Amino acid sequence: SSGINAEYGIDAKCDYPAACNAMETLLIHKSHLTGGLFHKLIDDLKQSNVKIHIGPRLAMLLPVAPKPLNTFSVEYGALECNVEVVDSLQDAVQHIHNYGSGHTDVIVTESEKASKEFLSSVDSACVFVNCSSRFSDGYRFGLGAEVGISTSRIHARGPVGIQGLLTTKWTLVGKGHTVHEFTAGDKRKSFIFKELPITLPEELGEEVAEVVEEEE
Repeated sequence: SSGINAEYGIDAKCDYPAACNAMETLLIHKSHLTGGLFHKLIDDLKQSNVKIHIGPRLAMLLPVAPKPLNTFSVEYGALECNVEVVDSLQDAVQHIHNYGSGHTDVIVTESEKASKEFLSSVDSACVFVNCSSRFSDGYRFGLGAEVGISTSRIHARGPVGIQGLLTTKWTLVGKGHTVHEFTAGDKRKSFIFKELPITLPEELGEEVAEVVEEEE
């Protein structure tokens, strides 16, 4: 479809392949195998000197395919990535839960329903829609210099106050954004950082109000 293209994958893998937010596995819905998108993705990755490791399910569907990979639990940190086919969104989410690191996962879709389901179903530190995984970065989130990244959910040690019981999940919804737009060329875009108001969902706000009233 017109809104789904190969630029996401190229930026996510090739912008800085040694980074921890670079793409390691590309899952593609089976419906795209017969269209131009799949071949465009593979051709663009190869032209960018990316070594492709074919998943076992995809290998069974291709007329000619190399020996399939043995495991998806590999972080290459180089111009290499896995490519596998999935039957559905639920299939992709299950694959992420089985093999993902909990770092950053991205869906590229024109379906608002699919994007919402992906955001709520994938339990990773960063979950994005229609943008490059390379946006998963402390500076780009407005945190200043990034000193590290955690995929754990509870990080406090010693006496714990309320802040020590809280954790974060970063969600990002783009419109075809790639990191390359912000790093290259005379007309490159700039990041703008500003504080946003925190708005509780209406039902959660009511629960908080009830607790406060009971305590008083």
